[in-house]
Amino acid sequence: MPTIAIKGMSCAHCTGSVTKLLSSMPGITNVSVTLTPGQATFDATPDVDLAAVKNAIRKIGFEPQD
Repeated sequence: MPTIAIKGMSCAHCTGSVTKLLSSMPGITNVSVTLTPGQATFDATPDVDLAAVKNAIRKIGFEPQD
């Protein structure tokens, strides 16, 4: 289960935006995004490119951490 720390989320709308994004990506299921400690966890099929996931998070205005 991948976990990505995310900076820049400050409210429930932020976590909802990231949840909606990740849930819409092929191969990603069981998404959970928390404001504290600021992270997203999800199940991913082997073909999911985590770099592409992080790039998609950046495109909606948040900063995934390595």
